Amino acid sequence: MRLETKQDFRDWMFSVLNPLKPLYSAGGARLHLGDSGVTYPEVSIEMEAFSRPLWALVPFWKGGGVNGSFEEIYQKGLRNGTDPAHPEYWGGFTDYDQRFVEMAAIASGMIFTPEKVWEPLGAKGQKHLADWLYAINEHIIPDCNWQFFMILVNVALKKNGWRYDAGKLKSGLDKIESYYLEDGWYRDGASGQKDYYISFAMHYYGLLYSVAMADEDPERCARFRERARIFAGDFICWFDADGAALPYGRSLSYRFGEAAVWAAYVFAGLDDIPVAVVKGILARHLNWWCEQKIFDRDGVLTIGYAYPNLIMAERYNAPGSPYWGMKTLLCLALPDDHPFWSTEAAPLPALPEVKMMLQANMIVHRRGRDVIAYPAGVCEKYGHGHVPEKYSKFAYSTKFGFSVARSQIVLHENAPDSALAFVIDGDDYVFVRKVSESYHIFADRVVSDWQPFPGIRVTSVVVPTEYGHMRIHEVESDYDCTAYDCGFAVEKFTEGYGESAEGKTAAAAWRKQGCTVSGEGPEAAGVVIGADPNTNVLYANASIPAVAYKIRKGEKVRLETRVETFVKEE
Repeated sequence: MRLETKQDFRDWMFSVLNPLKPLYSAGGARLHLGDSGVTYPEVSIEMEAFSRPLWALVPFWKGGGVNGSFEEIYQKGLRNGTDPAHPEYWGGFTDYDQRFVEMAAIASGMIFTPEKVWEPLGAKGQKHLADWLYAINEHIIPDCNWQFFMILVNVALKKNGWRYDAGKLKSGLDKIESYYLEDGWYRDGASGQKDYYISFAMHYYGLLYSVAMADEDPERCARFRERARIFAGDFICWFDADGAALPYGRSLSYRFGEAAVWAAYVFAGLDDIPVAVVKGILARHLNWWCEQKIFDRDGVLTIGYAYPNLIMAERYNAPGSPYWGMKTLLCLALPDDHPFWSTEAAPLPALPEVKMMLQANMIVHRRGRDVIAYPAGVCEKYGHGHVPEKYSKFAYSTKFGFSVARSQIVLHENAPDSALAFVIDGDDYVFVRKVSESYHIFADRVVSDWQPFPGIRVTSVVVPTEYGHMRIHEVESDYDCTAYDCGFAVEKFTEGYGESAEGKTAAAAWRKQGCTVSGEGPEAAGVVIGADPNTNVLYANASIPAVAYKIRKGEKVRLETRVETFVKEE
């Protein structure tokens, strides 16, 4: 699908949302999309699925769009879902309630399109909705991006003349301020993780606030806008020339939500990056997703990344969760005469080949049509699922993706791509970098100290090169073990696929891409690991070339591994 005109973007939205129409409940307030499990109850699951399409519908309405069927569904659903006497009532709350998250989409509708989601409810319906939303002020919410949900709810209530909590609004804004670091980057509350939440949460909601409260809170709005402007200079480097964004971190099931901040960028009137370039990023990104297998046979979005995959999902991914990606269609709020619609989508501007992102704890490397990130492995030790795989590998690529483990036993189940994986002699368990104990980010390399297992100590240096990257490890172990320095996972069962392991080198490749790994170190030997199906986020079947090294107890050894890749343009 070519996305150029406003109608093109609207058509794409309806291609995603229309399959949902027959699945709404009789009262319109619930949407059942699947039966996989999550950490919150059914009422929250179905309310979440109801709410998230609003992230596209509200901009559609604000931009002049009319669709009677969706208007009817959501007006009916809002009345019934917030009516304590109705069977589809969304219920009372507990602390840390998932429904607080979903309030934000409704609040956005009340702020930007009250004529669609507020005024038609009538006096009784408005009171029910206002009382239901106000409850976010009466419970504990996490000290993280959730503060923005409380902020947006109170802004919505205030702007529509209903009771709101000024103290909670201020405290939420103060907490957001405390999360700001430098160079346009936030932290997500207490978490040290730097991922897409910085873009599609912290900056996205900050820019919404900057538009909604421009008159009431101009100084803060200016700060939000300036931070987003600075952040954009880094974040543009996470996208490749074909439209793919860097698969890195958690919540990748939100898929095209990766580009949501660019829609907020143009919605808020920021223009340091030309509108044609922003349009190009959004259009190529959505087109890239059109080529992936992300829908089920009924046209409903699935949990996963480039294909349906529950293995890589977080504990909070419900069947309706992927529709958070609809935030990327905030551009539909732009008026018909906005330059975004008339300008031709432009390619990415010239970007640095290697860019140090100190606040993100990584270096980003552009190699042809591939973008590779080399992070320092700074993350929470435990979290929402597969944290080491999502944050602590040596490299992440737009063309090769990354893999998550089916188990910690045996290499093919662990699928340790872009990792130095240890197997202690006499055992089957696989140990990789979970979190770095110390690290340094330089302009041309990343250095980290880490322990995959108590008694195994590693210092790793990762250096971008013209052919890919070099890894230099110093290893000292209290155990006899084998260390597998693994390259990228390469799609198999494809045209021209082949693999080899000879001497100190291993390779896997097919017509479009390939990875070769070679090494110098004790008893270096090439090996190809046939990863279990559904471990890589891009490819349902993949192989991982690697070099195996023998590590002897009590010896300090140096490993040098060369990782070389190629990606051919279509």
